[in-house]
Amino acid sequence: MNKRATEVASRRLNPGKLLLSKWTAVLPQNREKHFLVSELFCDEQGQVLQIELQAVLSQRCQRLDWRVLEDAMSWHMGWK
Repeated sequence: MNKRATEVASRRLNPGKLLLSKWTAVLPQNREKHFLVSELFCDEQGQVLQIELQAVLSQRCQRLDWRVLEDAMSWHMGWK
């Protein structure tokens, strides 16, 4: 496994710090490549359960489990 693959495989996210973070879709659909975490959805104890991702191009929002961002085959941290 090369260095980059090792770094990606070991990426751990802090769900509490996801708000307003920037993400790039590995396989863009409908020309939507860049996204911003616009909202966090938490349980009664304050643990993040879901996020709202907003496409920069279209402003379309989608609600997802925050753990999908850990999948390096689908998402890259930052705008690339």
